[in-house]
Amino acid sequence: MTDTHVAPPKKAAAAPQPDEPKNTALARAALLLLRGRTLVVLVLLIIIFSSISSEYLTQSNLILMTKHVAINAILAIGVTFVILTGGIDLSVGSIAGLASMVAGGLLFKGFDMPGGTVFFSVAVVILIGIVVGALVGAVNGVLITRFKVAPFIATLGMLYVARGAAQLHSDGGTYPDLAGTEARGNTGFGFIGVDSILGIPVAVWIMVVVAAAAIIVTTKTPFGKRIFAVGGNERAAVLSGIRVNRIKIAVYVISGACAALAGLLLTSELGAAYPDTATTYELNAIAAAVLGGTALAGGRGTIIGTVMGAFVIGFLSDGLVLVGVSTFWQSVVKGAVIVFAVITEQAQQRLQSNLTKRTA
Repeated sequence: MTDTHVAPPKKAAAAPQPDEPKNTALARAALLLLRGRTLVVLVLLIIIFSSISSEYLTQSNLILMTKHVAINAILAIGVTFVILTGGIDLSVGSIAGLASMVAGGLLFKGFDMPGGTVFFSVAVVILIGIVVGALVGAVNGVLITRFKVAPFIATLGMLYVARGAAQLHSDGGTYPDLAGTEARGNTGFGFIGVDSILGIPVAVWIMVVVAAAAIIVTTKTPFGKRIFAVGGNERAAVLSGIRVNRIKIAVYVISGACAALAGLLLTSELGAAYPDTATTYELNAIAAAVLGGTALAGGRGTIIGTVMGAFVIGFLSDGLVLVGVSTFWQSVVKGAVIVFAVITEQAQQRLQSNLTKRTA
């Protein structure tokens, strides 16, 4: 009796899936739409508000809205550096207020020294204000890296500390007149917040310069690549020799400096410094970054997207004011935009992951 080998039955070939290429194409189209969602939303806002109000797309209103956008965009650019590393900075609004009060005090009453009161030039005052913001940002970075305080808690605490310091600086009062005098050599502060160059506000030119510098740093320098590496996988960044703590401190310094610059622009525009300058502006900055495609988990985002997000927030806010929407509903709409930004960002991540698996 001989053994016979019976071959196992062959598995039936998988039936072709004619709809799979079509589904993949639809998924790619949806992903493209999600990636360009900021531009789409901005265009829709312009169409909607211009159809409601004939004043919306006038030259003067566009210049005014862009000027408002500039301040929030500079704030948001600084916050983007932090979020790219997987952190968060809730203190930027308060840092802007503190820088405003420091600059306002130096311009209004000078700096008391044993030999008398010294009045600094506007350029020096602006530099001091930015340095103050950078130092507060450095404190945030040290708390997070050296003392292992969670970024949310560290910057939330600094939100109150910086705002309290701003109020203590003038005992809760306002520095009402920052025009300066020729005799003291401290005139010209209004230039950065009020004047224009070639018909475009100086604040907008400053935003362009800050955005261009941030784009170069994040895309063309080793420092920028390390920021993305830290946000993408901190453990891998450590193993690859990146000094993660230094990178984290540096991005909080950048965020603080940008916040101070935004506060100085706002103060220059108002012509006065008061302790509550830029209150809740941190929410607009974070919303602009997230709406522009910056992942809250870190490791993904662009400066251009953040600037576009700032335009959406700014054009939405000014449009609501122009058509007479109450401030209460404005808050509701802004909150809905933030939630929408997070939902769409997560949807983009899931869709990208699914497409990667299909093509693998």
